[in-house]
Amino acid sequence: MFDAIQATTIQVINGIAWGQWLSAGFLLVLGLVLGSLVARSIGRMVEKRVSRHHQVMIRRLFFYLVFLLFAMAALREAGFSLEVVLGAAGILTVAIGFASQTSASNIISGLFLVIEKPFEIGDFIEVDATLGEVVAIDLLSVKLRTPDNLYVRIPNETLIKTRVVNRSRFPIRRVDLAIGIAYAEDVERVSDLLLGLATDNAACLEEPKPFVLVTGFGASSVDLQFSFWVPKDKFFEGRGSMMIAVKKLLDTQGIEIPFPHTSIYAGSHSEPFRVQLMGPEKQKDKDSSDVDRND
Repeated sequence: MFDAIQATTIQVINGIAWGQWLSAGFLLVLGLVLGSLVARSIGRMVEKRVSRHHQVMIRRLFFYLVFLLFAMAALREAGFSLEVVLGAAGILTVAIGFASQTSASNIISGLFLVIEKPFEIGDFIEVDATLGEVVAIDLLSVKLRTPDNLYVRIPNETLIKTRVVNRSRFPIRRVDLAIGIAYAEDVERVSDLLLGLATDNAACLEEPKPFVLVTGFGASSVDLQFSFWVPKDKFFEGRGSMMIAVKKLLDTQGIEIPFPHTSIYAGSHSEPFRVQLMGPEKQKDKDSSDVDRND
């Protein structure tokens, strides 16, 4: 029995056309190497002419084109008929299309994203309260890297149906700071001081000009909006440094930043504590009465 199995195994091994399979494998490896080299060369040639998004698409297109040619040559070398392979691939594609309607929707949505170009690789976008830098735009999804270094995958269909905010599309951005001052303070004086801060801050742009608006009268403060413009790559730096500068300025100038006060009332049966300010003489009388009571 063992001899029969061994003889059958040897017969099967000897029947394999090892030369053809080795040639097919060599063609596949060669296709991967040459595809990568061609894609990199094409990417360097168009680097300064197109955006990063289009550069990635062109590199992938040339890579898959070269690899597909070598893959077809490898199949032919292995003894497969290309007509049969192409026919089977077409039937398989139709079956997969019916089975994965979501993927097909994502592919179509990805084509619309490529045509419309609402964002590109390297842009900072917001989708469904998710902020992140676009690191890849693929056939089915877009990959983001959040400020806390998380990797987020968003399907293309979601991007088509959802409101997308591109925070780095334009070269400059406006920073809006909400500031509250006491009702006793001079609003015009505070406005002049804030505009002076914008003039002295190196991150703030002269044009468009910064401005200060009174946005409302709150429960405990006059609400102001201090707005200024910064380059998009200095948004967080400019916002953080300006908030520190505003706090220092208000403290130095003696301008009060009020905060809301809350009183707790639990009904008529819970009377508030009686608070009375006592002078030195009343304090001495209270201390002496406490001593007599203890005696």
